[in-house]
Amino acid sequence: MQNLSPEEFKTKLAVGNVYLLDVRTPEELQIASLAGANNIPLHELPARLGELNPDASIAVLCHHGVRSEMAGRLLERNGFTDVAHLIGGIDAWSQLIDPEVPRY
Repeated sequence: MQNLSPEEFKTKLAVGNVYLLDVRTPEELQIASLAGANNIPLHELPARLGELNPDASIAVLCHHGVRSEMAGRLLERNGFTDVAHLIGGIDAWSQLIDPEVPRY
């Protein structure tokens, strides 16, 4: 799994053809989110792995980076090979990339 800084994560998303996976709760997404993100809360991810393409490039984010790292490791254990997560989560994204994204 790639551990990406907000700047590296932004570059990965800009390249395109990346499945953006947000593992926060729907309530958290109402506060702050990134355009184009697909939501599967971390606690639902094991049961919903079949919804994801194991050959896809997947970029995972959460609030501070802990859940996204856990999700990335779960994906890797289940055969996903191109997985990255955002170090510091959407909070770091808001601080370093887009201050318009609310912090909470």
